[in-house]
Amino acid sequence: MNPEIISLGELLVEIMRIEKNIPHRVVGGVYKGPFPSGAPAIYIDSVARMSIPFKISTGFIGTIGNDEFGDSIIDKFKNDNIDTSKIKCIKDKPTGIAFNQYNSDGSRKFIFAAGAAGELSPNEIDEDYFSNIKALHIMGSSLSISESSRESCYKAIEIAKSINPEVLISFDPNLRPEMLDLKTIIEISKPVLERTTILFPSGEEAEMLAGIKNVEKACKKLVEIGPKIVVLKQGKDGCTIYSSEKTNEIKIQGFKVKEIDPTGAGDSFDGAFIIGYLAGWEFEKIGRFANAVGALKVKHFGPMTNNTYEEVLKLMEST
Repeated sequence: MNPEIISLGELLVEIMRIEKNIPHRVVGGVYKGPFPSGAPAIYIDSVARMSIPFKISTGFIGTIGNDEFGDSIIDKFKNDNIDTSKIKCIKDKPTGIAFNQYNSDGSRKFIFAAGAAGELSPNEIDEDYFSNIKALHIMGSSLSISESSRESCYKAIEIAKSINPEVLISFDPNLRPEMLDLKTIIEISKPVLERTTILFPSGEEAEMLAGIKNVEKACKKLVEIGPKIVVLKQGKDGCTIYSSEKTNEIKIQGFKVKEIDPTGAGDSFDGAFIIGYLAGWEFEKIGRFANAVGALKVKHFGPMTNNTYEEVLKLMEST
């Protein structure tokens, strides 16, 4: 049976500095990894783990190299019951790698070796694979990494919409200035934004996409011009939900946990939110559930966790 929730785009492994404020140029600095990664991959893994009680199927479309880094991604996906039949192995390129440096001010610095990560082609977007589609997730990084990856995302949206006019299209801008300039990022995001049901921006991204220097006004404008729902991601402070169906925004507080590694928290949040939305929950419960998933992620080193639905409920009940 073809998957009900699909994500597509870059597949990477992440190799991460274990100490803060150690620049990549420092010889002998210690890294830890590889960790399966890539923003759309983190999303679909979160969806897969959180959807088990609802028996929702998941799948991914992407490309890896013919190497053990690629094997580690496939192993993680298979362990979490994500369909990997549409992940193509590119024999003449290595699996993509992201080297990640953490800083004490909360910033990060990446060095990307894209490898096979940007090799996804529109030819790999098989219409039959979307026959059961309920939700499709698009990441800004998948739009930015290459033209062929971007065209693949556009094609996936068109196919999903043609097969299921009510399909949920979610979009995380995931702006990457190190990959493309801001003007270009906004330009390539526009065709996705126009078809989006749920948008997951940070405050800065909301302002950039709306062209307004006020986060609240930016989110409200975005709801007016496109997405049905805008979910403002605010890290440890939780999230704020703006909806065309509600007159007032809904603020939902985050959970207080000891942060070890923030990488992947936002992508994990996205996945949890989509599961709660498809389950038909009220916004307050959806936001709290997604906040809890993000909080559990930051307690874990590496972009993807093994946290279960039951562990998320336990955190929600304890606070």
